[in-house]
Amino acid sequence: MNFPLLTVTAAVPAVGAILTAAVPAARRTAAKWLALLFSLATLALAVLIAIRFEPGGDRYQLTESRPWIADFGVRYELGVDGIGVVLIGLTALLIPFVIAAGWHDADLETSSKRWRPTQGFFALILMVEAMVIISFEATDVFLFYIFFEAMLIPMYFLIGGFGDRAHSGSDENAAAQRSYAAVKFLLYNLVGGLIMLAAVIGLYVVAGNFSLQEITAARAAGTLDMATNTERLLFLGFFFAFAVKAPLWPLHTWLPNAMGESTAPVAVLITAVVDKVGTFAMLRFCLGLFPDASKWATPVILVLALISIVYGALVAVGQRDIKRLVAYASISHFGFIILGIFAMTSQGQSGATLYMVNHGLSTAALMLVAGFLISRRGSRLIADYGGVQKVAPVLAGTFLIGGLATLSLPGLAPFVSEFLVLVGTFARYPVIGIIATIGIVLAALYTLVLYQRTMTGPVKEEVRTMPDLHLREMLVVAPLIALLIGLGVYPKVLTDIVNPAVEHTMSDVKQTDPKPEVAVEAKNGEEAK
Repeated sequence: MNFPLLTVTAAVPAVGAILTAAVPAARRTAAKWLALLFSLATLALAVLIAIRFEPGGDRYQLTESRPWIADFGVRYELGVDGIGVVLIGLTALLIPFVIAAGWHDADLETSSKRWRPTQGFFALILMVEAMVIISFEATDVFLFYIFFEAMLIPMYFLIGGFGDRAHSGSDENAAAQRSYAAVKFLLYNLVGGLIMLAAVIGLYVVAGNFSLQEITAARAAGTLDMATNTERLLFLGFFFAFAVKAPLWPLHTWLPNAMGESTAPVAVLITAVVDKVGTFAMLRFCLGLFPDASKWATPVILVLALISIVYGALVAVGQRDIKRLVAYASISHFGFIILGIFAMTSQGQSGATLYMVNHGLSTAALMLVAGFLISRRGSRLIADYGGVQKVAPVLAGTFLIGGLATLSLPGLAPFVSEFLVLVGTFARYPVIGIIATIGIVLAALYTLVLYQRTMTGPVKEEVRTMPDLHLREMLVVAPLIALLIGLGVYPKVLTDIVNPAVEHTMSDVKQTDPKPEVAVEAKNGEEAK
């Protein structure tokens, strides 16, 4: 029972990254299998966490606490609630598919024996996994901050050093675009992180420690009293960093560049894994540490989320680049997630958490199939395709299912989460809930138009000899589609884990669900409420 399961779960991919990077230059295939093996071992540990977690038990479970920097009150504290459990599971689940999908993405010939791109590519992916997992586990604010920022380094090299080969310009232009996307990603997130660092220091000055559990307990007991302006400033420092990572309009502009210039597996890593740390942290830290300031900022945040939903979907409709279309669609989806978080209802926050998981699955399925498509044709432009379903029906079919999940078709997993977000929002903010439904209509438009232009119609000469999905590619996509269908039919397996954690979050902000006003018939025959 004293086994440090959370530490080991984060350490396994970190060790795998080191060993993968150390594989000799000539053993590229061995490096791939080693990375895949460590990612599967991490998945097994994530499953063990889910098994050992008791949804009706303590708020934070499998906890670990050790002194670290005692002079500054910093401890190595880990613990997971239901939200952390499902997001650790999502991360551990997706990484093996990312590795398998990118099996040949770094097979570059080089004359330098010291530069091993294949080993570096997979080692960086495992390092990102380790940092994301420990971010979901950390209950010490300073410990969280370190890994929240540290994951930017491997992501920078994945974006800038292993970009998409399907580029319409010269090799020099492609390299310049990758470098621009990587630097923009780094600068945006570094600025957010530096502002958060100032807020982290301010929190220590006010609270005297960095322990999330101690601070939230003190706030609940009334023994820690923050001045109103102080709490609001600290909240804004944290929220700004998380809004950049999420990304929330107008701090979103780095995402289309980063996803467009990355390989498809790295694009999945960005939006399905790394960006979830931002929305997760809004639930855990913004609402937990600064409940009053969270309620104070809610009207503005809801408007920003609403703009993200509509703006992201509108811009996606007009995209000519497949990957940038998926990127703008993700901005719209993150708007729904943030809307659910700050609707301050249990349905909205449960839906937001499910949305994090389901968006990860649906975006992974759509983007990875899009990557397989782009690698065959060598172009990201929608106009370069047509009639693909006639020459590659399995590819077209999986692309369609991924697209239908993206537009939240009933029966697929994202529908449940989007429905809960809208119901939870409408219960407290009916006007915002109604306007947010525009995003659903626009999602159907950009998804179905994308499918129509690429998969239907006359077969273009350039795609006439396009091969269908290979066995490895089908093994990547099939489990994701199965999960989208399974969780769409039976989401209870996740809601049972998530709902108790949401109740704790609602308690932190001292909010209860609005009581529905339903007209009932009184005994005397008159209508009463």
